[in-house]
This record gives sequence, structure tokens and C-alpha cells, in this order.
Amino acid sequence: MLTVSNLSVQFGKRILFDEVNTTFTQGNCYGVIGANGAGKSTFLKILAGEIEPTSGRVFLEPGKRMSVLNQNHNMFDEHTVLETVMMGNKVLYAVKAEMDALYADYDDKNADRIGELQVQFEEMNGWNAESDAGAMLSNLGIGADMHYTLMSEMEGKMKVRVLLAQALFGNPDVLVMDEPTNDLDFETISWLENFLANYENTVIVVSHDRHFLDSVCTHISDIDFGKINHYSGNYTFWYESSQLAARQKAQQNKKAEEKKAELEEFIRRFSANVAKSKQATSRKKMIEKLNLDEIKPSSRRYPAIIFEVEREAGDQILHVQNLAASIDGEVLFKNVDLNMAKGDKVVVFSKDSRATTAFYEILNGKQQPDSGTFEWGITTTQSYLPNDNSEYFTDGSLNLVDWLRQFVKTEEERDEVYVRGFLGKMIFSGEEALKKCTVLSGGEKVRCMLSRMMMIRANVLMLDEPTNHLDLESITAFNNSLKNFKGSVLFTTHDHEFAQTVANRVLEITPNGVIDRYMTFDEYLEDDKIQEMRKKMYS
Repeated sequence: MLTVSNLSVQFGKRILFDEVNTTFTQGNCYGVIGANGAGKSTFLKILAGEIEPTSGRVFLEPGKRMSVLNQNHNMFDEHTVLETVMMGNKVLYAVKAEMDALYADYDDKNADRIGELQVQFEEMNGWNAESDAGAMLSNLGIGADMHYTLMSEMEGKMKVRVLLAQALFGNPDVLVMDEPTNDLDFETISWLENFLANYENTVIVVSHDRHFLDSVCTHISDIDFGKINHYSGNYTFWYESSQLAARQKAQQNKKAEEKKAELEEFIRRFSANVAKSKQATSRKKMIEKLNLDEIKPSSRRYPAIIFEVEREAGDQILHVQNLAASIDGEVLFKNVDLNMAKGDKVVVFSKDSRATTAFYEILNGKQQPDSGTFEWGITTTQSYLPNDNSEYFTDGSLNLVDWLRQFVKTEEERDEVYVRGFLGKMIFSGEEALKKCTVLSGGEKVRCMLSRMMMIRANVLMLDEPTNHLDLESITAFNNSLKNFKGSVLFTTHDHEFAQTVANRVLEITPNGVIDRYMTFDEYLEDDKIQEMRKKMYS
């Protein structure tokens, strides 16, 4: 059991947490959510002992072990991959290191101490530690040929997986993770979801991946108004119930009986959805404890992302034939053919993010293909959200109103009230709209780019990793807007929920060709024949 008592955190005049009292119990997975700046990462660092609170304390039950996903990717550069994983269990690793040192300088005087250490080591299942660490690495896509490689020689994305294995290693009593799915592919995330959904100890996690939170969480820990409140259920239940609570609060004249009936129907519907879930684990017992009485309207602000089209497109959207691209002689993709029809919402998918980015850059005329052609339908207008938007924010003289004015089509649209309307939808109101465009955070830049796209009113949207840098509120609003968008969409995302709920077609581009299927993203990942084909495409 992990207990937080009278916890307060203050930076200058800003109070982040005010007398927080809460408990994290064994067998539960807590998804910590909150608006940007609410203190999610700070709270995890306090739990891990990396930051001292202004007042209060964190108490971990004696004899229990906490493991934290390390954010310093270079900390273990002098160690091998396997050794780095084993260091996740500090006590076991310390015993092993002392034993190894005593064996290396063996003396009869050391015999008794070695015997004591061997007993400890055996009690901790130490003799299986290397094989357990190796199995964990293999499950995360790091083969045996890399287990004795120095961490300094591993590329960044692989280091992330090693540090994840380190955090999971040795069955810690409390597992604390900040954004564990970053830089992981869908297959690895799926393995992690299944691992955590069946994990019997306590998990505390911050993530912007809603599918991940829905798959693993028994509780949502909401940071709001300087407090932390636990709610039974996963993220979708919390989101939908908080929206329902907000609507009911606004309907002051609604009778109590009607409100109660609405709440009961909501719980019945949610329970039915969970019962159909393919991840029917013991964690789904949370359904029995769902209680809407404790849910309160959130203070969150959700951007109003509404994509309208200036004119409806015809039947022909995009024709791509034999498209190919490479970097420094390395093939990114080839033999890409695509006939995109009206209403298609295509998730463009690849194991190499450079391939998908090159695909969009070619379609937008920013890069020349090695071979092949593409042709847009004559009734189409396109709008593009690039993965790297830095080129749009270089003029330090522009505030956000003037920045957005660059993209208006008519003189009437230059009107400040008109421009501020689009910025206001993206939560840039009042003085916020006068900020210089060069001082924006990553999330603020994406919200500006969305304002620009909404203003263009294109009937085809191209989105390269659109959820990068966005908070959960913006991601949820963005996702909902694309589901309702009347035009066509080409998009690439690492957000599973985004891919599953928006796309009606999957296009995977590989160095050896393309796989193109009209189906949902989950159907694509679960089709055995397609998975066999994918292996061949990347070999």
C-alpha cells in the first residue's frame, strides 16, 4: 500500500497541490490525468522520491519495492543491456554485484559472507534473474543478439524499451511510469497492455494514449483544483461520465428521477461495452464497483475543433501510381499504388516513421519521389498538418492574430474578430491571442496549426502524427471532430484509439510494397494472414 498524506506543493505563489490525502492499493492500476500544467509528472517524481514536496509525506509499506520508469536515457550507457534490466531490482543487483566481487577475489575469509549472499540471492529467485531479464527484453522486441550490447551503442527507441524492461523487471510492488508508450510500436504497446492488465501489484501511470488507459486502468486519478480524486473505471468511463455530470449540472430544472434514470442507463451501456471487450481480465471486475455519484464536472477546457468544407469534393480524390522514395540509398517505400475515393479515411502506417513523413511531403510537393506519380482530383482542396511544424513559427514579430492572418483567403477574413474566433476555439482567448508565435509550446503550436486548417476549410486533410504534443482534452476533441468530418482524410498516428475510430481503410507502406485494406485498424492488426504478409514485406 502507498499512502500520500497532507501533501502540498507550491512553486512561488503557484499552488500545485493543496493538502492531498490519497491511497493507492494493491491490485489496482491508476491512470493519472490532468490538464497541461496540473502537475502529473511532478506528482510521479514526488512518489519516486526525486522531488521533495513543500509539506506532507509519501509512505510505502515496509518491505515493499517501488520501481520507476527511468527518463534519463543515457544513465546506463556504460552497462550492457541485460545488466541494465537487472539493475531494476536494486537489492538483487547489489547482492549479485557483491557476490561477483567476492568470487573474483576469493579468500577463505569471504566464505561465510558468500554463503549469506547466496541464500539471499536464492530467496529472490536470483539464479533465474538473467533468463527472466532476457525473456522480458525479447517480449519487447530486443533479441538475444543485443543483450550484451552496451547501452551507449543502442539507438534511442531501443533504449526506451530497455528502460521499460528495467522498470517491469522483478515484479515490483509499486510500478510508476510516465508516458511508457512513447516511441513504442503498436505490437509492443499491445504486449505491454496485456502485461499490465494482468499485473497483480499496484501500477501508477501517466499517459496520453486513451486506448492504453482504457486497456489497463481500474481507476482514473484526476488532478483537478489542486486535489487528486480516484474514480473507479477506465478513461472512457471517466470522460463520458464527467461530460454527463456537466450536462446534468447545466440542466438545473431536470427532475432528480430523470437524472437518476439517465445515470443508471449510462452505467448499463458502459457495462455492456466492457463485457464485450476482448481484454476480459480480472481487472474488468471494476465494472461491479462503478459509481457515478462521486463523479463531478471537470474544470477541463476542450478546444472546439470543427472542420468544415468550403465545397464538397467529387468522387475522385487521389490517384497514386508506383510511388517510391529513399534516403541516402535506403529504400523507405516502393510500388505504392492508391486510388482514394470520396469519404475515405485512411490511416497510413509503417514501421519506419521516415517513410510516412516522406509520403506526405511528396503529396504536398515538398519532396520529389524517386519514381512514380500522383494526381489530386480537380475538385479537391488539401490541408496538411506536418509532423515538424517549425518552419511555420520563425517570425518573432508576429503575434497569434497576425500569424493566423497569413492564411486568410479574403480581405474580409482579415478582420480581427473573425481571426480571434478561430483562435478562441483553440483556447487562445483574450491576451493569449497576442502571444508571440515563437514562444509557444509544442501543444500550442499544434493548436495554432489546427486553427489554420479550420480556416482553410479543405475537403481533404493530411495529418502526420497529429496527436504529438497535445493533451488528452485536445486529442479527444480532435478525434471526435475527425469522426464527424464530411471530407476525406489521410493520417498517420501512434494513437491506437485515433486509428481505430477514424479510419475505414489501412494503407501500410513498406520497403517492399504496400498493403491496402478496407477494414478497421483492429481488424488489420488481428488478421493472421495480413500479419504473415507484413513480416515478409519488412524482411
